[in-house]
Amino acid sequence: MLVYRGTKGQFVQDVLEQRLADKVKAVIAQKMHRTTQESEYRSWENSMPYMKDALELSGVPDDCGIAIEYNIPLTSKRVDFIVSGYDIQGAPHADVVELKQWSKAQAVPGTSGLVRTYTGGAYRTVTHPSYQAWSYAACISNFNATVQDRQVGLHPCAYAHNYEIDGTCALEAPEYEEYLQLAPLYGKHEVRKVADFIGQHIKRGDKGAVLDDIDCGKIRPSKSLQDELPSLLAGNPEFVLIDDQKVVYERALYLARQAKQHDRKVVYIVKGGPGTGKSVVAMNLLANLTGEAQTTAYVTKNSAPRDVYRTELKGEGRKKREVDLLFRSSAVFDGVARNEYDTLLVDEAHRLVQRDFTQKGDVVQIATIINAARCSVFFIDESQRVTFKDAGTVESIKHYAKRLGAKVYEDELTSQFRCNGSDGYLAWLDNTLGIRETANWSLEGSGYDFRVFDDPAALQAAIRARNDRNKARLVAGYCWDWPEETNNDSLAHDIQIGDWGISWNLRYNSTLFAIDDDSIEEAGCIHTVQGLEFDYVGVIVGDDLRLEGGCVITDPTKRAKTDKSLAGYKTLRKKDPAQADKVADQIIRNTYRTLMTRGMKGCYVYCTDAPLAAYLRERARDFDAAYGE
Repeated sequence: MLVYRGTKGQFVQDVLEQRLADKVKAVIAQKMHRTTQESEYRSWENSMPYMKDALELSGVPDDCGIAIEYNIPLTSKRVDFIVSGYDIQGAPHADVVELKQWSKAQAVPGTSGLVRTYTGGAYRTVTHPSYQAWSYAACISNFNATVQDRQVGLHPCAYAHNYEIDGTCALEAPEYEEYLQLAPLYGKHEVRKVADFIGQHIKRGDKGAVLDDIDCGKIRPSKSLQDELPSLLAGNPEFVLIDDQKVVYERALYLARQAKQHDRKVVYIVKGGPGTGKSVVAMNLLANLTGEAQTTAYVTKNSAPRDVYRTELKGEGRKKREVDLLFRSSAVFDGVARNEYDTLLVDEAHRLVQRDFTQKGDVVQIATIINAARCSVFFIDESQRVTFKDAGTVESIKHYAKRLGAKVYEDELTSQFRCNGSDGYLAWLDNTLGIRETANWSLEGSGYDFRVFDDPAALQAAIRARNDRNKARLVAGYCWDWPEETNNDSLAHDIQIGDWGISWNLRYNSTLFAIDDDSIEEAGCIHTVQGLEFDYVGVIVGDDLRLEGGCVITDPTKRAKTDKSLAGYKTLRKKDPAQADKVADQIIRNTYRTLMTRGMKGCYVYCTDAPLAAYLRERARDFDAAYGE
């Protein structure tokens, strides 16, 4: 959707008469039914005069097209500024300009396209302006049929008009070179360079015709994405479907096709415990639905699964940047039009929040996702709720599906591909942790490698020894603080137990903790491993889980101050102590259950509470005896 659409001549006049910001504000109120924030209004007043100067210096015709705040289909994101027109040969072009008022920024080492700057009243980690400009242009190019069919040339750049560019600044750091090549960055005193960038592509005016074509373009994935994604998946053993995974995959494929063909709304709920293959099914659906020209995306609340599967899907050494656009946060669908997507694949649906407090107000994530797609597939395991905010349940999905007119289908993945194929280990763990009563009092016959260590250093050594092809990781309960000042220092031992210590996973590689080579020397947490799997996992159990009076008890007061998973506990406890304690107890037990089921072949444990360690060893004695423990 075009918020402001005009020509260069009209734009220049609006800026000179100081009408531009008011015009944009009025259209947003009329078309989008929302109030413009004061900061947003000021940004137009501050930035648009710089674009006026660049356009006047560029020499482009007065009748070339100008768009401000173009709403990108499939997202709630908007492009700051677009200039459209034709080259000498009459080919259509559009320059995409991302405007920034930043005066300072910090590089974030080890990341791809992230920087730190003061915005929204605080220092935040955000995308690099060049990455942002490129990704917006790439999204338009890869999902707009008109851009593809008419071969519209899209040229992104970023213009930080208050930022000093001197060849050594943070935004020009080596880790951003790839995106600086894709979308040049211009700064303070570089208006002439911005003008030259625009002038080299646009020689003839179009009276906004190219913008209108883009705005009316049918949404579909590009042919390159349709061809490339299935081939990236083909032959990758990580994504082979077996048994009931294939059954669920075929039904999801059928429902997605029917929903698109008959323009009906469908919700498919797929339940499944740890290791049943929910993510494998989701990846296959993502690849093959995209291959069928469906607009689809893989969605999670937590960024770690998205980043890991995106990296694994592309393969080592392959730069398939377009694939990145198919992975979305669950928080981005507010404002997306009804049925804008054909299919959304929501993994870890139990992590969806009931209320997503954004600048736009309260947003129910389940509802915005169902609204945005004809077919929504929710992969869910209700026993993996690990924070007070986690509100994704089968009943809540059904509730919003009914409100939005979607027909609901349900299935369950039951075949166990984690924990050595042992449902017995999962049942034993649930019984042992006091989650539910089962008949599994020992691990006899399970074939699962479960061991209890009395020394954290010995646990770490055992996990290192198992780390073949990055398939073993050490994780911990969130009982130790993660200080801001040391979150990128591997020598700072955030977790200290006697003479032994280790750093939490470093912030700069937290989302790729599961596959980063250096992560074996760090401890992961629930937020970096949920939804992922290894061959072996080592778990440090903190004081929030103990044995007292022969019973396994939980203690929310032992959680770290920096842990946000119990945010809301104290408030709820003032109103309803029993309910607050019940929810906190469930979250702590679920957290350790989730951590202790990340290993497909084995789980090694160290407990800070000696009685709990003895209890676990006693319960696992049959298996320990087989290993001479």
